[in-house]
Amino acid sequence: MSEAKGMANVIIKTRNLVKTFEGGLIRALNGVNIEVSEGQFIAIMGPSGCGKSTLLYILGGLDSSTSGEVTVDDVALCTVRNLDDFRARKVGFVFQMHNLIPVLTARENVQIPMLETKFSKKERNDKSEKLLALVGLRERMNFVPTKLSGGERQRVAVARALANDPKILLADEPTGNLDSVSSHDIIRLFQGLNKDGRTIVLVTHDKEIAEHANIIYHMQDGKIIEQK
Repeated sequence: MSEAKGMANVIIKTRNLVKTFEGGLIRALNGVNIEVSEGQFIAIMGPSGCGKSTLLYILGGLDSSTSGEVTVDDVALCTVRNLDDFRARKVGFVFQMHNLIPVLTARENVQIPMLETKFSKKERNDKSEKLLALVGLRERMNFVPTKLSGGERQRVAVARALANDPKILLADEPTGNLDSVSSHDIIRLFQGLNKDGRTIVLVTHDKEIAEHANIIYHMQDGKIIEQK
C-alpha cells in the first residue's frame, strides 16, 4: 500500500449502513461503518455479491440505504433534495463499462457533464482538451470510442468523471475489462489524481490493484470484516 495521508477532515462517513432487497429477504449491506478522510485513496475488496458495489453506489448517491446514515463532505445525503445536482458538484464516477456515447468523439464525451453548467462552448472545449491531455489522450481527442483501445476508452471515462472538478472520485472495478498494461496505466492515473488531492474510493477484486491504496477494506456478506 502507498503511504497514508496526514491528518485530514473526514469527507465520507457511514453509520450502521443497511441495504436490503426483496422486502428484506436479501441483505446486501449489514451495518457498514467506514470513514474516508479527504485526500485518501481507499480500496474496497471482497468476493462477488459481498455488497462492495452497492456500498459505492450509496456513497455516491446513486442508490439509497434501507437504514443508517451517509455523510459526504459534511452533508447527510438523506437531506439532499436534488441528488443529481449534488453528484454533479461533488462526485465523479468511473465504472467497469466506460459508458461512452459511441457517436461522440472523446472530447464530446468528456463535455457531457458540463452541458448543464454555465460553461460556454469554448470553455467546455478548452476544459475537455485539458482533461484529455491530463489522461494522456491529447492526440486522440477527436476519435470516437470504436477507434480507441479499451484502456483509452477508460481514460476518457476518467476525464469525463473529472469534468466538474469533483472532490471525490468513485470507481467500480475500473480495470475489470482491461489487460494488465492498461490496468496499471489507469491505476497510475488514479495515483496521480490522488497525489494532487483527489479523494478516491475504488472497488476491486484484484489484490494487486488494491495494494496501491492507502487503506483496504475487506467485505464479506455485506460487512466490513477487515481493514488494512
